[in-house]
Amino acid sequence: MEHLAIDLGGRESQICVRNSEGQILDERRWPTAALGRYLATRPISRVIVETCSGAFAVADAALALGHEVRVVPTTLVRSLGVGARRLKTDRRDARALSEVSCRIDVPSVHVPSQESRARKTLCGMREALVGARTTLVNTVRGWLRTEGRRPRSGALATFSARVRALSPDTPLPSHVERQLRMIDVLNDEINEADREQAAAAQADLVARRLMTAPGGGPATSLRFIAALDEISRFPNAHAVESYVGLVPGEDSSSERTRRTHITKAGPTALRWCLVQAAWAARRMRRKDPMHRWADEVEKRRGTRVAVLALARKLAGILFAIWRDGTVYEPRRSGAV
Repeated sequence: MEHLAIDLGGRESQICVRNSEGQILDERRWPTAALGRYLATRPISRVIVETCSGAFAVADAALALGHEVRVVPTTLVRSLGVGARRLKTDRRDARALSEVSCRIDVPSVHVPSQESRARKTLCGMREALVGARTTLVNTVRGWLRTEGRRPRSGALATFSARVRALSPDTPLPSHVERQLRMIDVLNDEINEADREQAAAAQADLVARRLMTAPGGGPATSLRFIAALDEISRFPNAHAVESYVGLVPGEDSSSERTRRTHITKAGPTALRWCLVQAAWAARRMRRKDPMHRWADEVEKRRGTRVAVLALARKLAGILFAIWRDGTVYEPRRSGAV
C-alpha cells in the first residue's frame, strides 16, 4: 500500500507519496481545490493529513475514492517528527507524515459525517451572532458608565429601547445610536437562528428524545449529536463524560495520588451547553431526582462542583437516551 501525506495549504498543498518500503514515489505541490482529482489518479492508498479546517473535506474525497484516511491530531504531529529541530517547511512536514505512516498505523481523529458538520456549523453561526451582540452591548454599557447612567434591568431583546428611554427628549450621539441599530438587527437575526435551530431539532428523532431531559434544548441536543456523531463509538456513559472533558484530571507520580480539576478535553461548545443545561435544570426542575442528587453534592462540595457534577450526569443520561432509543425517565436518573 502507498502512503500519501498531504500538508494542506490555502491555495496549494504539498504531497509526498511513499511505497510500503519508505521510498518516495511522488513529491509535488498541487492546488488544494483540486486534490480530489489527484487522489483519483492514485491506487488505493493511506491518505494522511493533519487536522485543520480543510482536512475533513479532503478526507471525504479520499474516502469516496476508496482510500484509507488518517486525520492526525495537531497535538500529536510534533511527536511524529513534524517541525523537528525547529525546521518546518511544507515539504519536510509531508515527508515526515508519509515516512512515519510506513512504520506505524498513524492514530486518527474521528472523521465526522456531513450531517455532524452541518449541525456544528448551524450552532456555531448562531453563537457567533450572539457573541457579536454581546460585544456591541458591552460597548454601549461602557459608554453609559462614563455618563453615570444605568438603564433599567431587562432582557437583551429590549436593551436598545431601555437605553433610548434614558433620554427620550435628547438624541443619543450618532456613534451610540449606530451601535443600538446594529443590536436591533442582531436581535432579529438571532431570533431567526433560534427558529432554524429549533426546527432542525424537531426534525430529528434523536434530538427530540434528548430534549426530554432536564435543561435540554435545541442547542444542547444538536451539539450533543454533532459531537458524538456515531453513538457506537462510545462503550458506555463514562466514556462520553470523559470525551467531553467533564471528568477530573489526575496528576499522580510514584506514591503521590492527586486529583485535579476537570480535564476540559473534547468539544468546548458542547461542554458549555451541558453546564448551561445543568444550571437550567436546577432552576426549572427542582423536584426532579437529579436536582435532589445535585443538592446533596452541593452540601458537601459547593454549588460550582454540584453544577459540574450535574452536567457530567446529564451527559451520561443523554448518551443512555440515544443508545436505548428512549426518553428521559426521572426514576432512572440516579442509575446512570
